[in-house]
Amino acid sequence: MAILKRYKWALLLLIADGAIYAWNHSLGMNIFMQTSDSFVQMLSFIPPVFIILGLLDTWVPREQVVSHLGPGTGIKGMALAILLGVANAGPLYAAFPVAAVMLKKGTSLFNVIVFIGAWATLKVPMFLFETQFLGGLFSVTRWICSLTGIILIAFVIDRLLSDAEKQAIYAKH
Repeated sequence: MAILKRYKWALLLLIADGAIYAWNHSLGMNIFMQTSDSFVQMLSFIPPVFIILGLLDTWVPREQVVSHLGPGTGIKGMALAILLGVANAGPLYAAFPVAAVMLKKGTSLFNVIVFIGAWATLKVPMFLFETQFLGGLFSVTRWICSLTGIILIAFVIDRLLSDAEKQAIYAKH
């Protein structure tokens, strides 16, 4: 019963996909193909991410992470979180296990939010691709606006959450 509860959303989507297939075979097959392509793509990214996370969890001591990304690291910690987020090429769903390990290792919530935002919007490959097709001025402007937005969002979230709410987030990891 616990396994059904754990995967209830995936099961509901599977039932909905089955219902759509029964109603319209063409649309149902299209949904099935899109879902299977996304699943295969996700399987190609997740194992290497978890191997790297295992190595990070084993080799990097908590004290070192706290001293560089923990609470009170200020601009230095934020810059490192941005650098870690920018220097990737993976999909956003690969950032969440990394963020969970960062929380477990003592990274401040502010820096984790900055890391996820940088991973989502400031990737170097995306910047280069964007520059090629939309121009350097557009890319630099979008990058600066995104960075400003990420920092503002991280600041607002960090200030709005109470210490108890932050501790509840840390307790999950």
